[in-house]
Amino acid sequence: MLGMAPTLVLLHGFTHTGRSWDPVMAALGERYRALAPDIRGHGTASQAQPVTVEAVIGDVAEAGGEAFTLAGYSMGARLALHAALALHDRVERLILIGASPGIADQAERSARREADERLADETEELSIEEFAHQWASNPVLADQPPTVRAAAAAYRLQNSPTGLARALRALGTGALPSLWGRLGELQMPVVLVVGERDLKFRTISEQMAEAIPHAEVTVVPRLGHAVHLEAPQAVAQTIARF
Repeated sequence: MLGMAPTLVLLHGFTHTGRSWDPVMAALGERYRALAPDIRGHGTASQAQPVTVEAVIGDVAEAGGEAFTLAGYSMGARLALHAALALHDRVERLILIGASPGIADQAERSARREADERLADETEELSIEEFAHQWASNPVLADQPPTVRAAAAAYRLQNSPTGLARALRALGTGALPSLWGRLGELQMPVVLVVGERDLKFRTISEQMAEAIPHAEVTVVPRLGHAVHLEAPQAVAQTIARF
């Protein structure tokens, strides 16, 4: 019965909304009580204040309850890492898609933060349609299949430039501290899911797995960065197996 199913919290990527997990949730059926909240600065939470990593962790804790599985994609994976380290054994399992624990080099992180601040300023001057068009040209997204590109574009249009700018300033790669030095604290089983074509994040996932006590890397053949959009059935099977 659904009421007896374990809880699964799913965190979406930057510019997406919780709806981006719909195909994975459909594939999971009633095996989990799956929840995909809009992260602060996105979708129905575009106006939520404050936009901080601590507030997002609080939202995750409230959604998940006392014990849950946590999954995240890209920005959502980074936030899931922060949540797992803060919530400890309440997070029973962790699934990270296209994940990074942040930028270890302080100078590089500072430069990224400045770039993110500029992008946030520019975003506030655009309509959501203009922003969505520009963001779709991001190199990491360039080789997505047409159906995936169309779905991702639809998710972006559910956002507001102001909300996305807040999220970029507070939750972006430059804003958050690096977690490379804390990966060894993760005691729950961790699966790092990455597309075969996503070469940058394949390397990062392999490096992360070496630092996490109970981790494995799942490389999905022929896919790029947004594995859950390109192959929701495969992601659902990984979650269910895990």
